[in-house]
Amino acid sequence: MIYLTQAVHRNAQIFPNQTATICGSRKSTWKEFKNRVAKLAAGLKGLGVQDNDRLAILALNSDRYLEYYFAVPWSGACVVPLNIRWSAKENSYSINDAGAKVLFVDDAFLPIVAALETDLSHIIYIGDSDCPEGMVSYEKLITDNEPMEDTYRHDQDLAGIFYTGGTTGFPKGVMLTHISIWTSSISLVPLMEMKPDSSYLHAAPMFHLADEAVMQAGMLVGATNYFIPSFTPQGVVDITKQYDITHLLLVPVMIQMTVAHLKQNPTDLDSVEFILYGASPISESALVDAMGTFKGVRFAQGYGQTELSPLATMLAPEYHTLTGPKAGKLKSAGRAISCVEVRIVDEKSNTVEEGAVGEIAVRGPNAMVGYWNKPEETAVSMRNGWIHTGDAGYMDDEGFVFLVDRVKDMIVSGGENVYSAETENAVMNHPAVAQAVVIGIPHEKWGELVHAEIILHPGQTATEEEIIAESAKHIANYKCPKSVSFRTEPFPLSGAGKILKRDIRAPYWEGQDRNIS
Repeated sequence: MIYLTQAVHRNAQIFPNQTATICGSRKSTWKEFKNRVAKLAAGLKGLGVQDNDRLAILALNSDRYLEYYFAVPWSGACVVPLNIRWSAKENSYSINDAGAKVLFVDDAFLPIVAALETDLSHIIYIGDSDCPEGMVSYEKLITDNEPMEDTYRHDQDLAGIFYTGGTTGFPKGVMLTHISIWTSSISLVPLMEMKPDSSYLHAAPMFHLADEAVMQAGMLVGATNYFIPSFTPQGVVDITKQYDITHLLLVPVMIQMTVAHLKQNPTDLDSVEFILYGASPISESALVDAMGTFKGVRFAQGYGQTELSPLATMLAPEYHTLTGPKAGKLKSAGRAISCVEVRIVDEKSNTVEEGAVGEIAVRGPNAMVGYWNKPEETAVSMRNGWIHTGDAGYMDDEGFVFLVDRVKDMIVSGGENVYSAETENAVMNHPAVAQAVVIGIPHEKWGELVHAEIILHPGQTATEEEIIAESAKHIANYKCPKSVSFRTEPFPLSGAGKILKRDIRAPYWEGQDRNIS
């Protein structure tokens, strides 16, 4: 039986007095952590939470967010972590789509609560001030209840619904089971060389599956969890120095910002042993620069997507070298993690020849069980047990996967997924816009920048600022175009009349090593 709360039981049993979490002035041992989780679960039951209910959270990183991840399944329910960068409209959709009746919220997102268009039964306040009127105090739920027995949700029971951007303009809820999440995490334990005396800093947002996977891996070995509310280079440096952090998860833009900060403010971070990166493009030069800055640190790249909980492949530390027999792999996304099978397929799902470009397909127990309430989209992504990622790439004779483009035209900017169709829909709300194509163009800091190519209606005018402002009325800021080009010539079309985005992208990516990682 595989259940995510197993780690809490084990750690409390064999490491009862070892530190589990440190968040600001708050600190808990594993014995205390288990007790708080069991009490919080009882408090949720007292609010009327039933088995299989969905409980959402909108908050910055904290020890309470970690407790939420385990108290919810302990109570028999499922987690629904919300994207902290989405608008009230987008998160309202996710809450309503999941049918969540309970929302956990911290101080940073109290202002957004009033703008949510939802039918919530309870809002649980997990901030540090006095509990707002009409909300439920998180700490009171713990202090007012006795620990309850774990419901032991396990195996194919739904662990959570994790929302990712939708190609049709609406987010999709990825359904992940206990086995799904556990598979990615158990694969990370040896790859990231995590041990009971390891220390992991939650610098990436905790709603994201990347942090979830590393966090669960750390839980499996009893590593200590540290938190900063959100990423800043100074925050990472300060906590790392103060607590001798050993393990970091940083998306490429975070790595680049931290490296730039360290060059301006040199300091010794010799406690760091391992840095996992992924989720967005990073150039080889930026990676080499980071390896030179974090001397002696072992780097690894993870590739995957939410639908895979989220890992498919890993580029192991030994291949992060420019010399020797293992050199030449820095541009790859690595090889299939344990428990997972990866292949490159054509449009008919047949495996292509070695070195040929096709769509990356993945099969394993880490795969989602489908999209919540979206059977048609599930059928497109899941075929004969394989997750079709929508990413194009090829595989060499050693099983290394090299990514070359995005079949689904997804843009990854600063570690966040932006679906071009969603941004195009927002841009098209401007009355002067006749046609819009949104693509990702290279950017040194963010990996990719959201760029819109616009054709206006005859006789109409619009400015770049107006197009961006119109988009911001409908979608989160990071999804909005950051640059706009106006054109008079028609968009290139395929024989079937489809716009050829690859031809529009090509001039921007000329001379680039790759436009995905």
